[in-house]
Amino acid sequence: MKKVTVSICTGTTCYLMGAAHLLCIDEVLDPYVRDHVEARGAHCLGLCHNEANGRAPFVKVNDRVIADANLTLVLDAVREILEEEN
Repeated sequence: MKKVTVSICTGTTCYLMGAAHLLCIDEVLDPYVRDHVEARGAHCLGLCHNEANGRAPFVKVNDRVIADANLTLVLDAVREILEEEN
């Protein structure tokens, strides 16, 4: 099974809008899922410069962009990707 990459924007706007909380995603991942997820902070993803992308904080789960991200949305995206691979 491939790793799912979770890139959490840590640019100033995203960080202040909740990305700081998202950086603890490893703590809430199921142990089975944790082995298949690589979560990391990423310098500004540049997504907040275009209103069409939505609102900060932004997270990329593989190539999926999640706007106004929270733990539930990110975990759901991770689960969907892992289920697609099975």
